[in-house]
Amino acid sequence: MNELVQLALALLAGLLLGAIFFGGLWWTVLKGVSARQPALWFSISLLLRTGITLAGFYMVSNADWKRLMVCLLGFIIARLIITRLTAMTMAKETSHAP
Repeated sequence: MNELVQLALALLAGLLLGAIFFGGLWWTVLKGVSARQPALWFSISLLLRTGITLAGFYMVSNADWKRLMVCLLGFIIARLIITRLTAMTMAKETSHAP
């Protein structure tokens, strides 16, 4: 497979991994604040999200540092996107007295 195609797929995989990690974090925060045992929610979520992310990085890189770096770039881009989306969501939900 062409190296450029491999790098593009690595970028997409990084975006997906970032969406899973940070989207999962956002979902955990929403569920965890109202849970009876929030520490359990956050602990299990952290283990699952980290395990999925590390396994994904390992599989995508396939011992090639370029693919690993491009995957990391996609992960960081997904972080920026998720952060912006959650900030917009919070701004809509927050109402202030006139």
